[in-house]
Amino acid sequence: MRIAIANDMFMAVEALRRILVKVPDYQLAWVAYDGAEAVSKCAADTPDLILMDVLMPSMDGVEATRRIMSQSPCAIVMVTASVNHYTAKVFEAMGYGALDAINIPVFGDDGLLNKIATIAQLVGKSSHRRSLSLPPLIVMGASTGGPQALTTILSQFPQDFRAAVVIVQHIDAQFVQGFAAWLNEQIPLPVQLAIADAIPQPGKILVADTNDHLVMRPNLTLRYDKQPLNFSSYRSIDVFFTSVAKNWPGKGIGVLLTGMGRDGAQGLKRLRQEGWQTIAQDRKTCVVYGMPKVAVELGSAVEVLPVEAIASACIKFSPNSKLPG
Repeated sequence: MRIAIANDMFMAVEALRRILVKVPDYQLAWVAYDGAEAVSKCAADTPDLILMDVLMPSMDGVEATRRIMSQSPCAIVMVTASVNHYTAKVFEAMGYGALDAINIPVFGDDGLLNKIATIAQLVGKSSHRRSLSLPPLIVMGASTGGPQALTTILSQFPQDFRAAVVIVQHIDAQFVQGFAAWLNEQIPLPVQLAIADAIPQPGKILVADTNDHLVMRPNLTLRYDKQPLNFSSYRSIDVFFTSVAKNWPGKGIGVLLTGMGRDGAQGLKRLRQEGWQTIAQDRKTCVVYGMPKVAVELGSAVEVLPVEAIASACIKFSPNSKLPG
């Protein structure tokens, strides 16, 4: 993906350039130090994306965006020291065709790289995603009896476990922080709340936080969504599993544990259809044999296992890890 920078501040240009070189498939097309130069260079060499400063001498980023989108259109993200401070100008630029806006990165670059990855999807320049080294991903859904089942499984994962784990447990949001803290005391791996824009990381366990649906974006970050509203359960396992099946480019394991109802069974089936290893907890070890039962009936599960055997099945998918002891 060819990316251009339009910014009158050398330090900002350098900061952006250093972020871009971290991704091998991102190439710096050119640099412009004011809006007029950006318009001229874009006409001669139209990139896939321009990181456009809002305020520049000679011609600001808003006017440059207007001219570029009318003469040689391409994807544009407005970059500024404070999106909130320049809200009016940002929205004016979006009115002319800019796709999004972001603050100039200072300490972290995840926000910018995530935004670029999303835009790469939109403009069909996302081949770099396939070349990224992704960890194996394990997604788990649980309801009634879930905390104890999860502890049984997760406590068997070794400290060098290289898979990323994301959990959706049916529990009210006001208790999630305590649940995550409790899990941290029971198992060797770190447990964190799955905050918006988080990315699954090897050796870490993320737990769905709010009462809204946890979903995975095309750029592999997590977010929360109130839609769809027609799901009987808040924080739907089905919604999360389905989004993972749609967007995670690698393979992994889907695990559906004890619980009432049928949430997660359809999502587990979607994962199986995408080539994932799918596991349902067996009747004997479930506190409530509801969700796994429906999954078995739908043919969603490749394996039906007692809770004590699920960890070893997951470890098979994690390179360089082995059962403790």
